[in-house]
Amino acid sequence: MDYNFKQDLKSIREILGLTQSELAEQLGVEQVTISRNELGKTAPSSKLLEQVYSFAFEKDIKLNLLKEMLWRENLKKNHKLLFHGAKTEIKDALNIQKGRLNNDFGQGFYTGESYNQSISYISGFGKTSVYFLDFEKKSLKCKKYNVNQEWMMTIAFYRGTLDEYKDHPKIKNLVNESRNCDYIIAPIADNRMFQIIDSFVIGEITDEQCKHCLAATNLGNQYVFVSEDSVRNLKLIERCYISENEKKHYQNLRSSDLKLGEDKVKLARIQYRGKGHYIDEILV
Repeated sequence: MDYNFKQDLKSIREILGLTQSELAEQLGVEQVTISRNELGKTAPSSKLLEQVYSFAFEKDIKLNLLKEMLWRENLKKNHKLLFHGAKTEIKDALNIQKGRLNNDFGQGFYTGESYNQSISYISGFGKTSVYFLDFEKKSLKCKKYNVNQEWMMTIAFYRGTLDEYKDHPKIKNLVNESRNCDYIIAPIADNRMFQIIDSFVIGEITDEQCKHCLAATNLGNQYVFVSEDSVRNLKLIERCYISENEKKHYQNLRSSDLKLGEDKVKLARIQYRGKGHYIDEILV
């Protein structure tokens, strides 16, 4: 899927109230370049893509957030707008088999609930994109997780930190539950969360401490598509270009959020010390 550069270029120009000549002058290109690209008569170079989207972001035009708002307004009943941050271009049909086995819930196609959420995870990489997807929810079986023992132990299993307990009946049941569905809705886990879960798995903290530490790092929900039927109900509708200055903006936001999250985790560990059960008490 290509970027909708033709429409984006015209939208940026018209939001700013510029003529094609005025925009061309500010970008340092010929007027004919703007004209031909707005008409779709030529494919934009990688240099022009970066110039235009970077220029828009400098002018405080949050184009991708505006698109998110417009797509949400036009959703049909039983449809959900989702987002996928990709480090590379999606060239083939959506495929649940391409996901890594050690993702939060094993192999699957992973999406988030917002543009901000998705871009924050790919802002540190090179040629990245955020894809908008239309998901039709009807006739599919969903497994929903909350921040609780079931969620954190399921993630620990798929992340490979519960190998010594993999034959335990409770763990087998958790795995079966995570695959007896078409798609999963669950809180997002990041590297901070894995460290907290590891502390629980090796017996440093209780399940109650772990739960409240994880809740303190709230990152929103992810939708994980684990069946072929589910990805057939998922449609790519837009590919968004991420300029370098936009990436930097979200990297800074993420750094700020990380500091706040780390302090919340420290407080949660203190307040819930001694409450709950250690893993060897749960998996007896």
